[in-house]
Amino acid sequence: MKRNIVSFRSNVRLARQLWGEPSPITLCGLRELTTRYSLSVAAGDLQFLEGRWYVTHSGLLQLAFRRGCRGIKTVIQNQLSDRAAGRWVFKAIVYKTAASKGFVGYGDADPSNVSSIVRGAEMRVAETRAVNRALRKAYGIGLCSVEELGPQPSSVEPPNNKHAVPPNGNGQPRLRDELCLLIRRYELDPNLVKRYAADFCGTETLREASRDLVEAFVSTISEEAANNRAALVCKLNSYNQPEEVRP
Repeated sequence: MKRNIVSFRSNVRLARQLWGEPSPITLCGLRELTTRYSLSVAAGDLQFLEGRWYVTHSGLLQLAFRRGCRGIKTVIQNQLSDRAAGRWVFKAIVYKTAASKGFVGYGDADPSNVSSIVRGAEMRVAETRAVNRALRKAYGIGLCSVEELGPQPSSVEPPNNKHAVPPNGNGQPRLRDELCLLIRRYELDPNLVKRYAADFCGTETLREASRDLVEAFVSTISEEAANNRAALVCKLNSYNQPEEVRP
């Protein structure tokens, strides 16, 4: 019990840093998720979006590991999938014990229900969603997983949007503008992103990095933000300058 109390306090402290002061209802939900499932904000097990808690794929996998899950099987549903249209449907079966008959979950994905950041990876998204639903059934988690959500309003840019990334002379988006857009879209700390970028590119500053390295970084951070913003924020916080220790 003491371990859960400490974990809950840690979760609350980090939740305040990431998403602001939580409401009493939010805290009650976080306490339940901490004490019952040992889900960790720092580990990226949870995401808080528009006033609701969501579990993540990594959080579900860690829970399954702690509970001794014996196996997960996925099968593509060819009769329901359409390769040409980019639509994929998967069936997942989670076996909690060796004698378990299995808990079944289905997941689907197509260009209309995935974020533009992961467009082209619909097959993997569908499999992940199927696994998440099967795991949630197996372990009695009523929370939706963040990977099961469709495109978020903040991640969809309407035509002629004033925040659209302007092209360069070759008609391609400027990398700096694209990175700035990602920072605004996911509410990231720009200074920490710059430090992460420099470390990623192996240079003292981002300006010294080659275009290929910057392009690779933008692609990497885009995928990290779309898949698990909380985990990305934790990574960025590791680049924060240590504060002066007060006596």
